[in-house]
Amino acid sequence: MWLWGWPWGRRGPSGFGAASTAEEATAGVDASHLTAIVTGATNGIGKETARVLALRGAKVIIPARTLESGMKVKESLADQIPRSKLHVMEMDLSSLSSVRSFARSFNSSHKHLNILINNAGIMGCPFQQSKDGMELQFATNHVGHFLLTNLLLDKMKSTARETGVQGRIINVSSSAHKRSDGSCFELEKLNDKDRYWPFIAYSHSKLANILHANELSRRFQEEGCNLTANSLHPGLIPTNIARYVVTNSVLVSILSVAKPFLKGMPQGAATTCYLALHPDLKDVSGKYFADCNEATPTAVARDAELAKRLWSFSEELVRINEGRRPK
Repeated sequence: MWLWGWPWGRRGPSGFGAASTAEEATAGVDASHLTAIVTGATNGIGKETARVLALRGAKVIIPARTLESGMKVKESLADQIPRSKLHVMEMDLSSLSSVRSFARSFNSSHKHLNILINNAGIMGCPFQQSKDGMELQFATNHVGHFLLTNLLLDKMKSTARETGVQGRIINVSSSAHKRSDGSCFELEKLNDKDRYWPFIAYSHSKLANILHANELSRRFQEEGCNLTANSLHPGLIPTNIARYVVTNSVLVSILSVAKPFLKGMPQGAATTCYLALHPDLKDVSGKYFADCNEATPTAVARDAELAKRLWSFSEELVRINEGRRPK
């Protein structure tokens, strides 16, 4: 297969590269003392991420839109890893009330949280608004994760203090962030159907994932808490996230030609698992990775002031949803 040949087989400073699998990137790691949440773990690279974390011994919480879909994944993974510690909880990321309900339930029923992997996402869907009145891709890919992260931060901080183990937050972004100029973070622009382009909207949400991780990192350093936050591009992978675009005959033809160059699930989950578990990532924060190595996102994605504005905008969206006017 072409994927394994030059240049895809090259390895970077980490010792891993595009052809590395999630199992290879976490070989020898004992995660039996860790608790992780992986959003979007019912399929695709999220499921592979949950599998490898469970394989390394971690307790893994799988949020699912329905308990039925989550239990099917749990049973599938348990068949492969008989001693796995897997828990299913209901959550719909596109609904902020569902996110709040999940966080309340998790915080009351689980003592610790070491790793939060914000992986779930949708891509290129027709214009839709979430139940909370936001463009659906931005609502699901960013705002849902923004609220979820904020509601779990106290748990992660207390876990780090009590256990002495550094907590890690990982945002799964995309190289698609390069198509966003960062001028989109206003509700009127996000919800303007006449200006809506599915892939540009996806790019806006992926830029937000990087900026969110960067601002989290800045706040952690300022506060002095023992948490890190990083973002990543998983690579080009034929997953269920492309379900809105694969019906396009031109794109289907392109994908069929490009298939030999695409990553499989084991490679697609490698960078996420590397960031979540590898000991070399201790104290590494506010960085962007691809193929298990540090990479450089666009200048817009490195704009600290834009990251702060996005944070304020995201807080405003959450407050509006709670029925209170922003200050």
